Parts: sequence; C-alpha cells; structure tokens
Amino acid sequence: MGKTYKIACIPGDGIGKEVIAASIDVLEVLQPLFDFKFEYTDLPWSSDYYRKNGRYMPPLPEALGTLRKHDAIFFGAVGDPDIPDHISLWELLLPIRQGLQLGSNVRPSKIFKGVKPPLANCEVGDLDWLILRENVEGEYCGQGGRSHTGTPYALGTELAVFTRFAIERHMRYAFELARQRPRKLLTLVTKSNAMRHGMVLWDETFYEVAKDYPDVKWDKMLVDAVTIRMVQKPKSMDVILCTNLHGDILSDLAAALSGSIGIAPSANVDPERKAPGLFEPVHGAAFDIMGKGIANPIATFWSAAEMLRWLGETKAADGLMGAIEHVLANGPLTGDLGGKANTEQVTQAVISALKQ
Repeated sequence: MGKTYKIACIPGDGIGKEVIAASIDVLEVLQPLFDFKFEYTDLPWSSDYYRKNGRYMPPLPEALGTLRKHDAIFFGAVGDPDIPDHISLWELLLPIRQGLQLGSNVRPSKIFKGVKPPLANCEVGDLDWLILRENVEGEYCGQGGRSHTGTPYALGTELAVFTRFAIERHMRYAFELARQRPRKLLTLVTKSNAMRHGMVLWDETFYEVAKDYPDVKWDKMLVDAVTIRMVQKPKSMDVILCTNLHGDILSDLAAALSGSIGIAPSANVDPERKAPGLFEPVHGAAFDIMGKGIANPIATFWSAAEMLRWLGETKAADGLMGAIEHVLANGPLTGDLGGKANTEQVTQAVISALKQ
C-alpha cells in the first residue's frame, strides 16, 4: 500500500458541505486506483458551530495545533445570510490562512473543451492562467479601526501592510511556478502609480527577485489596465502575480471568463512547506442553491486535484484532471454550464471516467 495522508476536512457552510461530500466520494474511488490512502478528520467549524459556541472554531492556538497535525486541509465554504460576512470570514478562513502563514493563494483558470466561455473569440487553449494572490497581508492584513461609530462623523480605516519578507516569499513562488510552465511568462500586477509606498515596495522587490530567474519572461501592468488585457488579449497572459485584494478580484473575473465560477479551484499554500496547504473551491457558500442538489462539484474536484499534486501524488492528480476534462467535454453538466445535471450525476460521471 502507498503512502497515507491525514486530511483535515472542514465542509463549513452552504453548498460547501455538498461539494466536499461529493469530492470525498470521488477520492475514495481514486485511492485504490493510484495506491495511496486518505485518513480524514472531520472538523465541524462553521456557522452552526458559531451559533452554538459563539465562535467559528476553537481558540486559535488550539485550532492551528489541530490543523498542523495534518498533511492538508480540505475546505468547503464559509458564510451565512444571517451572519455578517466580515464576522464569518475573519472568524474562520482568514485566521487559518494567516495563522499557518499560507502566503500564496494559487488560482488556476482555463477554458476546457465543452465549456462555452463568454468571450466570443476565446477558445480552448487561449485562456490558461495561473493567478498567484498574496494571501496573508496587504489589503486584508486586518489592521485598522473605527471611531465615532453611530454618529455623522463615523470613521473607518483599513490599513494595507506590505512586508519585504511576505512579498519576496510570494514572488519567488510565482517565479518557480512560471518556470515550470511551457511559456515561462509572468505578469506583475500593481498599482504603484497611485499607491506610492506599499506598491512601490512591491515593484522594487520584484525587480530584485526577477534577476534570479533569467529564464522567465515578465512584464508589468497596472491593475486597471490588466482587466482590459484579460478580456481583449487572454492569450498574452500566463502566470499573473497580484496582491491580496487584486488577486481576489482578478481571479473571480478569470473564473467568469473561463465559463463559470463553479469550476474555479484554489490552493492556499506555504511556499516554504512549513504548514499543511488548504484547498477550497472559489465559489463560496451559495445559500441560494443550498440543499437543492444542483451545486457544481467540479471546482472542488479540481481543488482536490491540486491537493493531490501538492502532496506529491502527481499521477493521481493527473488522473482526476483527466476525468474532469472528460466530463466537461462530454457531459453531464450542471446549470451554471448550460446543462441540467445535478451534483450527484456529475459526481458519478467523474467516477465512471476514473474507472475507464
């Protein structure tokens, strides 16, 4: 028997529970085919947990200690229509990312055969991007505050913090990934014309790091200009390097341009591999379709493939991606992709493709 991996499973909220369950069904079929084993620890950290305990997870040192005992974290979604978003996000996902120093968020986007993209002249192969989003500081570092609350003079501040250490760690990881891709092309996204301190530090650090990767071609664009390039010239981009906020926004645009956010995966990783990576679909809790059995599980399947690749199970990752591509090309498809299939039908189609 091959290697055994310990997986912390946090289904969370909304359709997160449904797509994680579907993914585990797929992974159970995958394990004997590629000679590895997953041992799951189910963690009930969620909005229901918050209602019962007044918090989304145990105290942070305890929660991080639990997670560090695992090889990877498989995450569904967090969010609830009855709980303000800034509470749900800052009580669960962001503390995990920051506490484990998962400094890079990797979000692949591509157009698959069988998926119709919204861009009229964009075809399979034209859009194949890897968006690298800095994941622990920048605009989402958590610094800031409010005063004079409830008065006409209410004040709120949100401080973006950039450190040379986190910037360089993230940039080197981006260059390493770009070096592994056929085109070896990287685009730096910045806003240093207006943000003259943090973003200029980004630029300066980038120029220094780039010297160590002479085999990687690179260019630089302001974030507002790059949105136009993504739409008009998708073939001109490959690896896209961003800050936390810019990467968050651009990766959702990339998902829409590739056909649906329902197929968009992500990997939250520590480039230095000192902590388990966290793998999750981008789509969120989607309470409007929760319980209807129609959620697209492909984003979570692809996130599982990224988890397998991170763990070193490359053949299994390739096998799962092959099954995903087969189903996207031949159906069945869920409603967000123009089909009529439900979650279970897509799951069983992927399982059948794996067994072929």
